[in-house]
Amino acid sequence: MNDRGFPFDSGWDDGVYGTGSTQPPKSHRAVIALLLVTVIFLGGITTAMSILNIRLFRELHRKEDALTVAYAVQEQATEAPETQPPETQAAEPARRATMDIQRGAARTEGALSLQEIYEKNIPSVVSITSQTASGTSAGTGVIVSDAGYLVTNYHVVRRAQSIDVKLTDERELTASVVGEDPVSDLAVLYIAADGLTPAQFGDSDTLRVGDSVVAIGDPLGVELRGTMTDGIVSAISRDVQVDGRTMNLIQTNAALNSGNSGGPLINSMGQVVGINTMKIGAFADSSGVEGLGFAIPSATVQEIVNQLLTQGYVSGRPWLGIEGESFSTFYQRFYRIPRGVYITSVQSGSPAGTAGLQSGDIIVSVDGTAVSDMEDLDSLLYAHIPGDTMTLTIYRSGRQGDVTVTLTEKQQ
Repeated sequence: MNDRGFPFDSGWDDGVYGTGSTQPPKSHRAVIALLLVTVIFLGGITTAMSILNIRLFRELHRKEDALTVAYAVQEQATEAPETQPPETQAAEPARRATMDIQRGAARTEGALSLQEIYEKNIPSVVSITSQTASGTSAGTGVIVSDAGYLVTNYHVVRRAQSIDVKLTDERELTASVVGEDPVSDLAVLYIAADGLTPAQFGDSDTLRVGDSVVAIGDPLGVELRGTMTDGIVSAISRDVQVDGRTMNLIQTNAALNSGNSGGPLINSMGQVVGINTMKIGAFADSSGVEGLGFAIPSATVQEIVNQLLTQGYVSGRPWLGIEGESFSTFYQRFYRIPRGVYITSVQSGSPAGTAGLQSGDIIVSVDGTAVSDMEDLDSLLYAHIPGDTMTLTIYRSGRQGDVTVTLTEKQQ
């Protein structure tokens, strides 16, 4: 720290940034008046249609939750003690046994009918609604243990201030976060409830292209909760680029839409072989893309969920330790501040805190690459491993400088 209270000493930038008929001419006033009336009428229709389109767009936008994965750091909820997972030693064996996968070769004989698959799995599927500072996010989840543990996508509960879960028996409960992993887009939640029906998980490693699968979830939100769509496995071990990193996923043509996130992908035996996470072609009407959905393989789900259940975090993930948000272009120009990530909080004892970052700082770039939101920042963060260093260019009180941060492993 120098005498100005900044965590850097140099690199300051003070710049700001022939003849006709002999008859008298005919009057055209009536024609002109008719044309004016027509123009005004058409203009009114156009304006009304524009207003209607805007309202329709807003309504559709309100119901969507973005399926493209966007990540940020989430702290475990600690407010409602009755929703917190049990921490006694008696509860630990149940926690460790929640994600058992039925191993062995995939069976085709004795496959269940679509009706049987639905009846078997619908009790294990839940509706999830998350309240955030910016609005509401809707998604789906899967019960993994009768002790109250659920798995869903991280982006469904990202930065949630409260999480509500609705079961198929119409019970509505408040959930708390047990652990989350932005890299795999998975999160484990806990609800205090009895009589839960955990899903049976199958082995994703036995899947073959062409296998029949179904998806169950809440497309476009809870109004259409419990919808089942069917299709096939279109590809296995598909590497998909998401926010600058690669995810290895199952590809399917079973219809997935906003709200299906976190729901199960189920094989013909009624076993969950994946957790639906995203689709390509969210605007299929304009791009002509459809039938490209992706799910996280159950083998990956088991590995991540078991770590989240036993230790609350996934080993080997780099940690910076901040929460942030982006500014609108109007805000940037009005206050004459640079484009970047505005730090809203710094966790105590985190790498960011140790390096001297403070709430109110603006991260302009990371290792020379400009960032504008937390998605940009996380993309660069997860390209590192614990022990690596990152050089952050920050803006504070009208000045700009570099700070070097040494990353550590994220822990609960």
